[in-house]
Amino acid sequence: MSPARADRKIWRVIDLIHWAEEYFASRGFENPRREIEWLLRDLLNCSRIDLYLRFEEPLEKSQLETLRGWVKRRLNREPLQYITGTAEFYGLKFSVNPGVLIPRPETERVVDVAIHAAGNRESPRILDVGTGSGCIALAMAHELPQARVVALDIAEEALEVARLNAQNLDITNVRFIRMDFFKSTVDGPFDIVVSNPPYVTVDEMSSLMKDVVDYEPHHALTDNNDGLSFYRRLAEVAPELVRDGGCLVLEVGLGDHPRKAAALFKGKCFSEPELIADYNGDKRVLKVWVGQTRKS
Repeated sequence: MSPARADRKIWRVIDLIHWAEEYFASRGFENPRREIEWLLRDLLNCSRIDLYLRFEEPLEKSQLETLRGWVKRRLNREPLQYITGTAEFYGLKFSVNPGVLIPRPETERVVDVAIHAAGNRESPRILDVGTGSGCIALAMAHELPQARVVALDIAEEALEVARLNAQNLDITNVRFIRMDFFKSTVDGPFDIVVSNPPYVTVDEMSSLMKDVVDYEPHHALTDNNDGLSFYRRLAEVAPELVRDGGCLVLEVGLGDHPRKAAALFKGKCFSEPELIADYNGDKRVLKVWVGQTRKS
């Protein structure tokens, strides 16, 4: 039975969870309960725990109609975050749409490492290259309210989302700039440069999950090359962009990608590149100090 037939049955939260779990499972979803929990949490604006405290609560007809539309979209493997228009990152709620990459939990490790690298600087100057939804820049600005953050992106659509997120989160210490980072650079120097650049190789794009390759912006996923273009550019401009004793904190991919990205920062004015594990145990964060004043 479909929850759309609300005129024939009262649908409680628990009824919908049981129905949708079976429904999504029959269509090959790996974690069917997670699917419906995510949708219901957003629909009812509650936490997962609250969802089960409200399991006897009936849904209104309008809510059932919204949920029905969401379920149909999810059957086409549209990401849950685009369906609900929201994603959580570093304890903050972000608006997202298909013009920006969906914030991932793995990327939170970039923020952790960058905040630690900022140390006791009273008013660190931070640059976020390829800001997308603004999740890294805004999380850092939230955690370091005295910081001065500049966030770059080539896509105006992405910057509109990032500015909306700054407004919704009431964060005012971030300046957003539209820029092609391969053709221009912003005035430095910065204490910290962070980035989650496009690192999927052009050959790997076809192997991505349907949820990703069919819906997320390709310019935020791949450089249409070997996945190292942004790292080469950062290595090239870092001596002028980052102050002596400053640091780059960059997300990297899987497989050989971390090693290849780190190799681009060997020698010159850089410290020995350090690859740091994320919370899954994968070395997904590259940290490199710049200049003669080396930090630990």
